[in-house]
Amino acid sequence: MNIDPAIPTIKNPPEQFAGDVWLDPVVMPHTDDQRAVVAKVRFAPHARTAWHSHARGQYLHVTQGVAYFGGRDGSLIEVRAGETLYTPPGEDHFHAAGDAFMEHLAILENGDDPATTTVWKEHVADEHLPGAR
Repeated sequence: MNIDPAIPTIKNPPEQFAGDVWLDPVVMPHTDDQRAVVAKVRFAPHARTAWHSHARGQYLHVTQGVAYFGGRDGSLIEVRAGETLYTPPGEDHFHAAGDAFMEHLAILENGDDPATTTVWKEHVADEHLPGAR
């Protein structure tokens, strides 16, 4: 057994996020045959991801505030603290905060090639966001 050292908080890049979003890695693979990745992700009000998908899907467990998850079909799902959303492999989606800070745990498995675990796409247009309806 071992204790992993704390990893400094990372501010997510503007190519993949709009607004201020911070990530704290929680679980990272120790060996090539391990796939589990868990991160605590904190969104400032109105911050959001770009469209993206995950090779093996993703669980998002909201720990604070209200999260909004959008799909290419125009759906916008509201998820509150204590609830968990699952996105299937390859499904385009985005994560967003409303008028207050939001935090979630992002839980996923690396793909066969960890570099292609998450495929980032274009930024989300304002009409897809909470309050735009």
